[in-house]
Amino acid sequence: MAAGRSLSRSERKAAARAELLRQEEQRERRRQVSRILFKPMAERSPDEALLLSGCQEIVRDLERLRKKRERLRRRLEEASARLAVLCEQRGVSISNRVFLCGVNGREKRRRRFHPLRAAYLVCDEPEELKKKVSKLSLAVRAAKHLIIYTGAGISTAASIPDYRGPNGVWTMLQKGRSIRATDLSEAEPTLTHMSIACLHKHKLVHHVVSQNCDGLHLRSGLPQEALSELHGNMYIEVCTSCIPNREYVRVFDVTERTALHRHHTGRLCHKCGAQLRDTIVHFGEKGILQQPLNWEAAIEAASKADVILCLGSSLKVLKKYPHLWCMSKPPRRRPKLYIVNLQWTPKDDLAALKLHGKCDDVMKLLMDELGLPIPCYDRTKDPIFSLATPLRPEESSSHSRKPVAPPASLHEVQLGEQQQVPASPFSGGWFGRGCAKGTKRKKAS
Repeated sequence: MAAGRSLSRSERKAAARAELLRQEEQRERRRQVSRILFKPMAERSPDEALLLSGCQEIVRDLERLRKKRERLRRRLEEASARLAVLCEQRGVSISNRVFLCGVNGREKRRRRFHPLRAAYLVCDEPEELKKKVSKLSLAVRAAKHLIIYTGAGISTAASIPDYRGPNGVWTMLQKGRSIRATDLSEAEPTLTHMSIACLHKHKLVHHVVSQNCDGLHLRSGLPQEALSELHGNMYIEVCTSCIPNREYVRVFDVTERTALHRHHTGRLCHKCGAQLRDTIVHFGEKGILQQPLNWEAAIEAASKADVILCLGSSLKVLKKYPHLWCMSKPPRRRPKLYIVNLQWTPKDDLAALKLHGKCDDVMKLLMDELGLPIPCYDRTKDPIFSLATPLRPEESSSHSRKPVAPPASLHEVQLGEQQQVPASPFSGGWFGRGCAKGTKRKKAS
């Protein structure tokens, strides 16, 4: 065709006809390849094998679609189970999926129920869970560098509520309900905490990255150098004026007077006299402290990991930290992911195995498979009492939180907490104050 000359009507019709024929030929070729792929390998003829070898791009595309459909099928099955459970709890039929959405019991609006976003649980059958734990134990044994990511779900057995579970903090607040009071000084390391410490002791786990602020990993005996508490520790306050930062471990919750963007605890550094601050990283804040966040060790451990085990985390926050998932590596070189959670997580599609079970149940089965006894928590060996810095006499009235009670055999530990302080109402700090997620503040009139 000469430059600048437009096509005639007959030429345009011929070109359109040729394009339609080409598209129809591609569709037919795609249908042929799809039918062949559905056949077992042994039943494919030499001509069919030759056709597949010549259509590698179509084969790869169909394989991607098959995996995508399989992931969607699994997710819909899980959603259907969630829907059935919720409908049974609310006493409605599955076909009636429009629910009232209210605040404090008052009807606000009607909305369609979304099963994939509901905060309720799916459990594997006992036999199925055992099979999955058996596979997990093989991965733990074979791992060269296993790291564990933990969330609030591992502490629910210690009567500390999680965030996004059926009775979690965010879930209750979004329903317009108040969160129940919890005496955190009574919490003790759970079976999962003790199992993780045991796995590290036997060099099966190299590092633990935790989103929890409850300090239970540290109290289980896990060394601080093997632990990254990304969102802080309720028992630790630091002096940022000292270089390196001076750390003060206490036997009580130091966050009584702190909140979002307000971190001073009201106590002073014993060396330089500067104000101490808590270590909590609230939603909307960026963690800047070296310890106990220990980001450097977390990133280094993630870069070496060949297996990641996620316990009790919804992963909705951890997924935002790309360095923890080795996203800069090619997909085949990224660590294998194993998830233990009763709810859907945004990483489920990438997991080598998803176990729907309670963390304590899974860890008990796993330790049995590995042949390792789970150590019982012993308050006389709780590291917090040996690590803690006692308050000065003038600081004895600087808090009203109930301290972790030392065992009777630790009379020699003088922490300035001889007088029992009455427990204050549940408020403040990392767990109470600042938990207004999903709610709107009223403007002052």
